[in-house]
Amino acid sequence: MANSFLRKYPLPLLLSTLLTVLPLVTSSLVTGWAITHEGTLTGWTMTQWVLLTGGLAVASALALVPPGFLALVYGYLLGWISLPLLFAMNVVAIALVYTLARYLKADEMLRYLEAAFPRVRSILARFREDQLRLIFFTKLSPVLPFAVTNLLFALAGAGLRRMLLGGALGMVPRTILTVWAGTKAKEIRYLLEHPNEGLATQVLLLALLLVSTVGIGWFFRSKK
Repeated sequence: MANSFLRKYPLPLLLSTLLTVLPLVTSSLVTGWAITHEGTLTGWTMTQWVLLTGGLAVASALALVPPGFLALVYGYLLGWISLPLLFAMNVVAIALVYTLARYLKADEMLRYLEAAFPRVRSILARFREDQLRLIFFTKLSPVLPFAVTNLLFALAGAGLRRMLLGGALGMVPRTILTVWAGTKAKEIRYLLEHPNEGLATQVLLLALLLVSTVGIGWFFRSKK
């Protein structure tokens, strides 16, 4: 029974679906908590924020909360000094996902995908030629799920250093933009309920999305 279910719904597909849906649910729960505890959060010390960031790095790796949402909250409560914490959180989360993929025997999953979907082989071959470029453009996108892309890159055989470098570089523009949006907000409730408010924010988000889409499309174009 279990084997037939896994043949119909492969484990990578199930994990990707879970890692996409779960952040949407948890973000709603965290939003309500942050709104009701705003006074408590504003009184926290930097040591408390550092400890919280460590815990949230684990949560981000497990898709319990998306880093983009956290950047809004950090930007609102801490301002620009939150950037080092957010960058560290992203790097640690990427490393944790990479480690998790190794624990889940990514090599075996990769062989299964290549056998089940023949086109995967050519895509992986293209990916291995220039891992850093695709990772960068993917992380630049404000819409692609953080945990899912990390997991897929790890399953595809990306090296840890390339994942960390490409992920960090790609996350810089969107993290700065999100923190900036947080610093401009007047109250946390309105910020979390309208995260993309403002013409400038919308234009910059669209610009990041466009650059990311063009970069990913260019990467997968047919080689002459």
